[in-house]
Amino acid sequence: MKTKNNITKESRLARFPYARSIKSLILCAVVMIGFQTPIQAQDSIQYTKPSWYFGVAAGGNINFYRGSTQKMDAELTVPTTFHDGSGVGLFVAPLIEYRPANSRWGIMLQAGYDNRSGKFNQVTTPCNCPADLITDLSYITVEPSLRFAPFKSNFYLYAGPRFAFNMSKGYTYKLGINPAFPNQTPTADVKGDFSDVNSSLISMQIGAGYDIHLTKESKKTQLVLSPFVSFHPYFGQDPRSIETWNITTVRVGAALKLGTGHRIQQPVKTDAFVPAAVVVAEPEVKFYVDAPKNIPAVTNVREIFPLSNYVYFDLGSTKISSRYVLLKKSQVNDFRQDQVELTTPENFSGRSNRQMTVYYNVLNIVGDRMAKNPNTTIRMIGSSEQGAKDGRAMAESTKSYLVDVFGINPARITVEGRVKPVIASVQQGGTVDLVMLQEGDRRVTIESNSPELLTEFYSGTNAMRPVEIVTGQVAPLDSYVFINADGGTDAYTSWSLEFKDDQGAVQNFGPYTKDRISIPGNAVLGNRAEGDYQVTLIGQTKSGKTLKKETKAHLVNWAPSTVNEAMRFSVIYEFNRSKTIKLYEKYINDVVVPKIPKNGTVEIHGHADITGSDAYNMNLSLARANDVKSIIQNRLNKLGRHDVKFVVNGYGEDASKAPFDNKYPEQRYYNRTVIIDINPTK
Repeated sequence: MKTKNNITKESRLARFPYARSIKSLILCAVVMIGFQTPIQAQDSIQYTKPSWYFGVAAGGNINFYRGSTQKMDAELTVPTTFHDGSGVGLFVAPLIEYRPANSRWGIMLQAGYDNRSGKFNQVTTPCNCPADLITDLSYITVEPSLRFAPFKSNFYLYAGPRFAFNMSKGYTYKLGINPAFPNQTPTADVKGDFSDVNSSLISMQIGAGYDIHLTKESKKTQLVLSPFVSFHPYFGQDPRSIETWNITTVRVGAALKLGTGHRIQQPVKTDAFVPAAVVVAEPEVKFYVDAPKNIPAVTNVREIFPLSNYVYFDLGSTKISSRYVLLKKSQVNDFRQDQVELTTPENFSGRSNRQMTVYYNVLNIVGDRMAKNPNTTIRMIGSSEQGAKDGRAMAESTKSYLVDVFGINPARITVEGRVKPVIASVQQGGTVDLVMLQEGDRRVTIESNSPELLTEFYSGTNAMRPVEIVTGQVAPLDSYVFINADGGTDAYTSWSLEFKDDQGAVQNFGPYTKDRISIPGNAVLGNRAEGDYQVTLIGQTKSGKTLKKETKAHLVNWAPSTVNEAMRFSVIYEFNRSKTIKLYEKYINDVVVPKIPKNGTVEIHGHADITGSDAYNMNLSLARANDVKSIIQNRLNKLGRHDVKFVVNGYGEDASKAPFDNKYPEQRYYNRTVIIDINPTK
């Protein structure tokens, strides 16, 4: 049997190779803390959060042995097999960490000393002697990890592979004496190296940690202490190429990390700033003001409002929605199409105005027109995702209303049910905004061959005669001040505005939580015709700081006119379309163009609903506006006219400029529009 002498002082130090590493770790911490003394005098300078951290990690490996081992090496196979065990070993390693300041994701790398020593459970040999087996396994380990902070806080998770290269594989085998023979001479301990040890291992780890800042987060040099715990399962952790011994490890420790931020260039402070506020340039927030132009007097508007031939139903219901105006039979004689704005829906919410009130009276307008034209007939086609039977039930609801309330002969109304409308929004395989698209397809389409119900330039069966509305004077869209704080939703918990005129008078507005808001020009100017303003954005960051941005704007007040009258026309587009149907092209050529006065101005505003992405809808709305401009311009050229000025804009789904809300399908339908404003000669 192999024997060796008792351990000398030098050999005992050899079994504890990490004593010097602990001293180095303590020294490193003291040195890094010492760096903070000169830095703390720099409170007036602001720095970004570090992206790179360098430091050292240390902890204890709690090792759990499972499986069996009996053969120690080529010279020693013990008489009794050892099963299971446990132990504690040291882990110490330098580390590098990269994590961008505003990102949840990052990467980590640790490479150092990793001890997996332990002791097997004691066994009894055939001589009734107790036997112990102590291991001295250690590795040089390389552990790259992916880091993830799920809440953008100091708590983080990490996981990755572990590459281990064996450095020590020693063992100590101790055989005790038979308790029945206490005077027996003890057997000397056997020390040696395990045979058949794998020189390298590939396994995995998963863990969690928490960053504790030991310095202020505004400092250039950041010292962070990160307690952590990780789990290393037994997969790939078989120390030897023989037998069944494997190791599972739980590591508990802490990392000390040092990072350096970059100095933030500060703008020069002026008297307009609040002294208590910290002014910091925030490039991720773009602040600018769209101020009203010098618009001449705006006039009364005579609007030709298109009447949709769709009645939308709530998902899962075959009853007419309460947002439509439903009259009682006793109210029919008092109903007037030219005063339809006086008859408002039961649920009248959001930004819906008198134009949407016209639409919510669509069944009353149809019933009134049919009652005055007894030879007219209509067909109602219900479309339902639940099948043709459900669609027909929706059509029967609208028919019953016209028959019961307006007294229309049932024979004048035919009904039909189908699964999808002719022009459907829901496409096969589509998943984006599916609920809104289904709401748009769940409708009753009103069709007619009776000219009395159709526009004078009708083509087909669904061109309902529009309604003419004369509106009072209202401030035009261009008279509003639009404040843009792009990125403000992410950077600020809230922000407010300060308007300071050339006399030093200050007005405050807010707080706001959106990236874009609008304020009526007269709310700032009051009775002044125009003025120059210094506009200051004051943002409250999520870390509690107050940040400011400045710009200048020239505002012009809007004053109503009592002399001229403008005209407004609308062109409605089907879902995801940017080309008008032939009906509208003829309507524009024969009705709209003749209304354009000599040297007049035509303002064309394209819009889209909220279905789809912002960028796509912006391009779609501009394409629609240019489509209408092209039709008008081609007609004017054929007439030899080149005196008309065009103003063309595409507003996409911009809620601050959209004609209506996007809560209901009929609102989204009317938002797929191009508005044509014909202004008189200036």
